[in-house]
Amino acid sequence: MKLAEFSLLMTGVLLNTGAQMLLKTATQATGPVVLEAARVQAFASTLLATPAFWGAIAAYALSVTAWVAGLSRVPVSQAYPLLSVGYVIALLCGWGFFGEVLSLARIAGVGLIVAGVLLVASS
Repeated sequence: MKLAEFSLLMTGVLLNTGAQMLLKTATQATGPVVLEAARVQAFASTLLATPAFWGAIAAYALSVTAWVAGLSRVPVSQAYPLLSVGYVIALLCGWGFFGEVLSLARIAGVGLIVAGVLLVASS
């Protein structure tokens, strides 16, 4: 895989992970999703008024654009494992931005994912 192709795919991964972080930020403003009919409209209105929600939508759109550009140049079996890098980034962002706990089990789980990706990438 050439650097330009890798860069396109990683841009897609980073934007996708960024979108997840923005969605988490948006839900901190709205609180948990409520499925009660009387409260759905208020929840939706709050969510739609949250800039982080719209940032997430934009990041997703850019992510898909970068990912499609990368997939047009690289076999899917080679590209798809790169999505797992998002697990590592999300773990670190959750810890750094949201104060989430980095338990040994989470770190080990992500480590196993990374090891698996390295095995697939090297085969």
